[in-house]
Amino acid sequence: MAKSDWKAEAKDLKKKIRKLKDQVTEALGPVSEAVSDAVTQGVSGVREAVKKAASAKQVSPLAPAQFPDLPKIAGVEFAAVEAGIKYQNRKDVMLVRLAPGTAVAGAFTRSSTRSGCVRDCESKLAMKVPVDAGAAIIVNSGNSNAFTGAVGDKAVAAVTGGVAKALGLPASRVYSSSTGVIGEPLPHEKITAVIDQLAAGLSEEGISWAAEAIMTTDTFPKGAAAVIEGEGGQVRISGIAKGSGMIAPDMATMLVYIFTDARISQASLQKLVSRNLNGSFNSITVDSDTSTSDTLLVAATGLSEAAELKGAALKAFETALAEVMQNLALQVVRDGEGATKLIEVRVSGAASDEDAAKVAFAIANSPLVKTAVAGEDPNWGRIVMAVGKSGAAAERDKLNIRFGDILVAEKGWKSPGYTEEDGAAYMKGQELVIDVSLGMGRAKRTVWTCDLTNRYIEINADYRS
Repeated sequence: MAKSDWKAEAKDLKKKIRKLKDQVTEALGPVSEAVSDAVTQGVSGVREAVKKAASAKQVSPLAPAQFPDLPKIAGVEFAAVEAGIKYQNRKDVMLVRLAPGTAVAGAFTRSSTRSGCVRDCESKLAMKVPVDAGAAIIVNSGNSNAFTGAVGDKAVAAVTGGVAKALGLPASRVYSSSTGVIGEPLPHEKITAVIDQLAAGLSEEGISWAAEAIMTTDTFPKGAAAVIEGEGGQVRISGIAKGSGMIAPDMATMLVYIFTDARISQASLQKLVSRNLNGSFNSITVDSDTSTSDTLLVAATGLSEAAELKGAALKAFETALAEVMQNLALQVVRDGEGATKLIEVRVSGAASDEDAAKVAFAIANSPLVKTAVAGEDPNWGRIVMAVGKSGAAAERDKLNIRFGDILVAEKGWKSPGYTEEDGAAYMKGQELVIDVSLGMGRAKRTVWTCDLTNRYIEINADYRS
């Protein structure tokens, strides 16, 4: 072939490639750039681009329309930056500065392999601190710093010590969290290198940045708020959370940070937090797995114009705090890895609170129940199975099962009025209720879960790659 001929052929091939890229762009929209660029790299490049683009672009169909407009909390400032711990071109470290006098309460995973951050937070919350001491919270995503031995403890000390120095705080008042892959040393030098940048960027406006920086497999940032009228002024609550997989009750079930300007003592705040765990974070499950890193921290700056909470105002505040906690918990379930349906499991008529919980979680954690829901199959026999395996007291002829308002089974058999068509139609909804009455007593429990889809396997099979 003459030199002029192969040059002409090469030019023609380039035109064809450009045309193919244009066609890909038109056909695939927002993911087209990554795919079309990979065309020139061969089939393997296209496959990898499609895989990454699909992973990055899928947002849970149960996600809220947008991140909420959270009220600013006096005495709380936020910053978030890119440190490159694992993720590239996204914020992965956030810092919160809390005003002097802030009360901090918390709850943590009870995993026997909990991370160095969790153990450090637990020990610090148990310490007595000066009433006028400020505080800070620093969180990274991409690496959990869990099961990393003494190296992990040194990383916690380096990060919290760096924040303490930068903000002029006692190290005992700097709380940290890490979330991500287990068993790999935290590259803490990447965090300490950006502490000054974080400190310089602190702002009351930055809570949405913080919510994004703590995400791992989450498909959307999570926030919730409430405002109540106190004596002499308003009391505000704003909270953020992360969580999508490795979610099961054993407080805490995710990373959660809630801020309020309420005037309340640390002891009272801790009581309210602990009292409302079962109605929120201890009543959700995505996959029955409890993380090594889960943390809930609630900070009250005491800078509201309202008087110190007591009486009716204290009750109203607890109700509002419980609503924020439950809202954030349900957002985690809505973002369950691969979730397409939110499932509320209501159990009543149990012989004891323990039995009610056993049945509720046996149903909510059953792969057979969750996959049936994913396939929109009203297979109520799987619910019967879950009740039977739970270990709770139950009798066949006293058991009632409902899908929403539809009576499915009663008196030990399928209800005469139930039809498969009614059950199948109900299962097409995005938010479902499975109601079980045991007829054994008066105890009850409600928990929330999601369906189990192929996407859950895809996310977790590729989690470290």
